Formats: sequence, structure tokens, C-alpha cells
Amino acid sequence: MSEIHDPEIFQTVLDGLALGVYLADRNGKILFWNQGAEHITGHLRHEIIGHAYTDSILVQCNQQSCPGCGEACPFVAVRREGKVQELRLSLHHKMGHSIPVSFRLIPIRDAHGSIALMAGSFPEPRHAVPETSSQRSPVPAGCSDESGVSSRDFIQFHIRENLAGLAEYHIPFTILCLELEQFDHLRASHGREASQAISRAVAETLQDCLRPNDFVGRWADDQFMAILSNCGGAGAEKAAERIRKTVANASIQWWGDRLTAATLVGFATAQPGDTIQSLVQRAQPALKTLSSLLSAGGGSGGTGSVRS
Repeated sequence: MSEIHDPEIFQTVLDGLALGVYLADRNGKILFWNQGAEHITGHLRHEIIGHAYTDSILVQCNQQSCPGCGEACPFVAVRREGKVQELRLSLHHKMGHSIPVSFRLIPIRDAHGSIALMAGSFPEPRHAVPETSSQRSPVPAGCSDESGVSSRDFIQFHIRENLAGLAEYHIPFTILCLELEQFDHLRASHGREASQAISRAVAETLQDCLRPNDFVGRWADDQFMAILSNCGGAGAEKAAERIRKTVANASIQWWGDRLTAATLVGFATAQPGDTIQSLVQRAQPALKTLSSLLSAGGGSGGTGSVRS
């Protein structure tokens, strides 16, 4: 079958796969980017090919504060060890939000056995898959804000539902409050459209890193609120730290500048007898007392905060 040697056949096959596929040389320069990768990340082929993965296009990496830089970098590990690497990474979507995906890296050897190329693949994240009954329910019309998440009134409705579940069935839950630092300054210096764009990026990132049965909404201009179902104790603190790390990657391109949103994350686990007001009051002061909580080694009584 001579047609199997036609490069266009392989291009068609790779473009038809329901996952992102890319190919890079030993220096990390991207040589191939399929349609699946375009669909998942929003970055078109001509915007990616020729760039390195350290250009903050594929993976959030600034070669300075990234915990996976240097010898710990999975891309370096593939070249050094010649072994397949499977890990969780955050891809940077063109619209600004982070996309957590399962990433697989494969070394490609030449005829002499030397590693010449690296191939990578990543499936669509769960939010991109068509909805099923087990996935997040859409926000009803009239119950969302400009960033595409639930309004404050609809969040309060869900907190009341969870408080009823706690009282009647002892089902634990935690609320998480995420505050955008210097949000007013961002709006004053770059305009309302820029502040709306960064808000949408943060909202998308929050939705991507939460479970389908969790809930997220807009509490104030500079605050988002998440309800973490069946979550309390040490699990709440771990979830807050995971969310903080993921949201730290949210950014947008704005007139040649990359705008990011520094965030504070406070959380409080619901207790018997709590009201919406008492629960929110415990989560929000955690934002304002960040320094003292960190110096003391974390919160107590089911409250705490972390900072990006």
C-alpha cells in the first residue's frame, strides 16, 4: 500500500483524533500541532509551530518560579532518561484560563537510537466533553453574571441547600472565597473590558479545577465563591491549595501585555448551627488575616487562607 507513505494520510489521521497531539525537537521547539490541540487550547497551528514549550504557550512555565523547571522538568526528563512521562499539567488557553489535563510525553529515537524528537498528547478536559447527567448542571437563565458563573443570589440559594443537607443528613461542605487583589487598580489602569476578561479567565479556571458536583459563582466584583460538596477538614485545605495553584496560572493577553490576577483564597467548613452570614464571615476574614494565619502555620476551626 504505497499510499501509507503519503504524509497527508498521517496528517489526516492525527487531525481526526479526539485529543491534542504535538511534536517537538530536542530543544523543545514545536514542529507539529494537530486540530485536537487547536480545539482544546484555542491556539491555532500557525500561532504555535516554531515556538518552544517554555514560551508559556503550551505549559505555564516562566523558567523561574515553575516548580517543574530545571532537572525536574518532565520535558528535560524525557530527553535525559528516554522514558515515557505521564503527569498532570495546566495548559494555557488562548482566552486566558488554565486547563488541567493528563499529559503523556514520548521520546522518539532516530535510526542510531538517539532521542531526536518528543511527542506529546493530551485528551479533552472533562468540561469540553458533552454534558451527561453526572456533569455540572448549566446555570439557569437570569442566574449568572457577566463572567458566566452564578450570581450572588444563586450562590446563596445553594448554600442554603447545603446547610439543610448538613443539618438533616450531616453532609459536610466547605465554602471557598477567592479574592482578586488590586482589582480596582486593574480596572482603572486597563479599563473595564480588561477587568471583565481577567474575571472570565479566573471563572473558567475555577470551573475547570472543581468537581462536577461543586459549585462556583460571583460573590462581588473582586470575589468568587465556590461550594465544595462533601468536603471538610484536611480535604478543604488541600482543595484550597490546589485551586490557588491552578488559578495562579490564569492570565490574558491585553494589547501586548500579559495581565495576571494575584489572588487570596480563604475557606471555611460549615458547622452545625451555621447560617449563610456566619459561614461567609469566617471565610472572608481569613483573606484579611492572611499574614498572621501563615505565620501561625495555617487556620483553625475549619478556616484558613492561602495566597498566590
